[in-house]
Amino acid sequence: MQELLYGFYQSMGLSKLFTKTVFFGSFGVPGELIMICIACFLIYLAIHKQYEPYLLLPIAFGMLLVNLPLAGIMNHPIIGGEKGGLLYYLYQGVELGIYPPLIFLCIGAGTDFGPLIANPRSLLLGAAAQFGIFFTFIGAIFLGFTGPEAASIGIIGGADGPTALYLTSKLAPHLLGSIAVAAYSYMALVPFIQPPIIKLLTTKKERVIKMEQLREVSQTEKILFPIAVTIFTCLLLPSATSLIGMLMLGNLLKESKRVPFLVNTITNSLMYLVSIMLGLTVGAKASASAFLNPSTLKIILLGLIAFSIGTAAGVLIGKIMCFVSKGKVNPMIGAAGVSAVPMAARVVQKEGQKYNPTNFLLMHAMGPNVAGVIGSAVAAGLLLLFFQQI
Repeated sequence: MQELLYGFYQSMGLSKLFTKTVFFGSFGVPGELIMICIACFLIYLAIHKQYEPYLLLPIAFGMLLVNLPLAGIMNHPIIGGEKGGLLYYLYQGVELGIYPPLIFLCIGAGTDFGPLIANPRSLLLGAAAQFGIFFTFIGAIFLGFTGPEAASIGIIGGADGPTALYLTSKLAPHLLGSIAVAAYSYMALVPFIQPPIIKLLTTKKERVIKMEQLREVSQTEKILFPIAVTIFTCLLLPSATSLIGMLMLGNLLKESKRVPFLVNTITNSLMYLVSIMLGLTVGAKASASAFLNPSTLKIILLGLIAFSIGTAAGVLIGKIMCFVSKGKVNPMIGAAGVSAVPMAARVVQKEGQKYNPTNFLLMHAMGPNVAGVIGSAVAAGLLLLFFQQI
């Protein structure tokens, strides 16, 4: 009876919870227990604080599942033996580069490119905000990361979760858990990170600038735009085709006004389905052994630097545009150049109304915001093109 009870205890995950220790130098910690606590904290942030709940909640729960001892949720299949875990098979959508482009399809179907078309100068702000990607890439190299790893870390600066996951799955899949948590955490923290940077780099006089209403964009322009961007970008940078192509396909379906049921399915059912698959499987890559190490702390710090520099670069280019236009451009809209759609644009709108209650900057900020989505995809394509050829 005693042997039976002991065998039953050994089959329980509880018996293994304190046995796997992760070492930081000579300091050892029960890794899986710590990861379970981190997962529960992220669940708290997603539910109570509403920090990106649609993605942070499945990511956190995937992290929880993979760190439960003996659950085998991410086990690889054994040839002629046991089958793999559930999330191992679902994760193939990330590893094969399927989920991120599908997310881009959904984003395209729900995004209005009208503000960008009405004000093409917004492209400059979207491009400037990508500066953080390349600055952090260089910093990561100096900290000892390899080129592909540094590229994957730098892309966090674009504040574009699907792009970060897509590039990391291609170049540095072993960093996927750390980069995913960093990327989506900073996306969720946009309302807290950006306002201090905006305030630091702009004057009160600049923050109260009221911009003129954008011109009305014709439906023909909206239809031609995704076609032209796809042809130009993908001929120039074929490695960005998966992301740019799906983004523009979604937008073309929306602007065609001919397939409303398809657009409704993409922006609702497909978006939520892919989001939960993506979140669960990415969170499941954050096992204790992969996540609890010094490189993860470096990634989190570098991600914050990347995001902050991207925001600052956008604002500084906005200040230059303000000077050239003799005060017609509110430089705060440059902060929306990071591709956290539409959170960054909403931050600009909120900050604008804080200093001038009659100001309405949302549509002006949406131009750089959607330009940032395109910019981060192009930056990922450049990095992918370079490092896949090495």
